[in-house]
Amino acid sequence: MGARFAFSEHLWYFDPEHDWWYPPVLEVVAYLTRLSEDPEPALQGFADVQIAQGLTYLMNTNAGGDRRWLCSTDVPVEGRVRCVRSVAALFVKLFEPRCEHRLSHLSQAASNVLNGVCYKWWDAFPSLALADDPDLPTLHDCALQTMDRILQLESIACQESALHGLGHWHRDYSDKVTQIIDRFCEAHAGIDPRLSAYAQSARCGCVL
Repeated sequence: MGARFAFSEHLWYFDPEHDWWYPPVLEVVAYLTRLSEDPEPALQGFADVQIAQGLTYLMNTNAGGDRRWLCSTDVPVEGRVRCVRSVAALFVKLFEPRCEHRLSHLSQAASNVLNGVCYKWWDAFPSLALADDPDLPTLHDCALQTMDRILQLESIACQESALHGLGHWHRDYSDKVTQIIDRFCEAHAGIDPRLSAYAQSARCGCVL
């Protein structure tokens, strides 16, 4: 996201003539971690719509964001774990203060495009490990812990994002997902009833 770009109908990362970023995997994981842990310096001066497009390019598997960076065993597992954990800081420092108080699963219109990026974050997040990776359990457990941390934030948009991600992970980690969501519901008995209903849907993996 070093160059500033103007928003238009045509997303720049789908332009075949655009310059593409192909760094070594060790470098890109280090950059993504630094961006997530301390996003303000790098993103200062950019509009929310620009940030949304930049994050989509870097992280969204539908926009070229899954180049096997995080699932590469060329990166030590400690670095991959740190990168996944850093996502919680990105939510604290970027999404929580900037996202509007809207529930995206109800198609509530938000003027801030970061809401959409926040909501679909775990849908679009790159693969963490391949099936034969001995560190797959560690990385997947780290992702679930990160969603749990995001779920504790005060932002309804961030809470919804974490629930959305947990709902998708229910198929493979039903016990852990159920425990995380049950703890959240017990600790937040007075939350918006619409979010409470969504939590129950996520608890059984019933999210789109």
